[in-house]
Amino acid sequence: VIAFPIGMGAALFLAADARMSLLRGPLSFAIELLAGIPSVVIGLWAFFILTPLMRDNVDPFLEHTLGFLPFFQGTASGYGFLTAGVVLAIMVLPIMIALSRDVIGAVPRALREASLALGATNAETIWSVVLPYARVGITGAVLLSLGRALGETIAVTMVIGNRPEISSSLFSTGYTLPSVIANEFTEAVGNVYLGSLFYLGLILVLITVVVNVLARLLTWRFTGSEPTAA
Repeated sequence: VIAFPIGMGAALFLAADARMSLLRGPLSFAIELLAGIPSVVIGLWAFFILTPLMRDNVDPFLEHTLGFLPFFQGTASGYGFLTAGVVLAIMVLPIMIALSRDVIGAVPRALREASLALGATNAETIWSVVLPYARVGITGAVLLSLGRALGETIAVTMVIGNRPEISSSLFSTGYTLPSVIANEFTEAVGNVYLGSLFYLGLILVLITVVVNVLARLLTWRFTGSEPTAA
């Protein structure tokens, strides 16, 4: 919800807008630099800067304007699913932008030029030609980003609140599968407790494998070449 519109917008500007040619190199470098930041550093930034910002500004605003929805009800502490979602969106943005940019850049130039020659504007060409042609590859890019988000551990653990309770509110604290394993593994006593964590790890691996394989197949279908190893 957060990463997709931002990532797609950035990818379209980088790949389909000729006016971005001078900025394409610096922006691509900045995206790669963001991808190289360790997750623990992003987690510390989120813990000390993003969490107070969400608690004092964003969460109260959402509760005031959208409080009639169950997703935006409850006590806004700054920790919880919403903050964790923002952190994950920041972390998967470089992957989504880079992959979507490559997919959009692979659209044949002749198709774009033919659309422009028929009188379509640049925006109409993107909406009617580029995006429909690249939709399979874009779906693969989104799924690869989802696979990255599913396995993220430390940054999410630092801001999600780590409470074993399911709630419909985005302000509520909770758990993800990786954060459960990270928090509970050192305290696991007995075979049942330890075995439960291993089963959670197996479920996480299976979900990640399915998502990544599906994403690779979609990317392969679009590019027409064999997908690289994950």
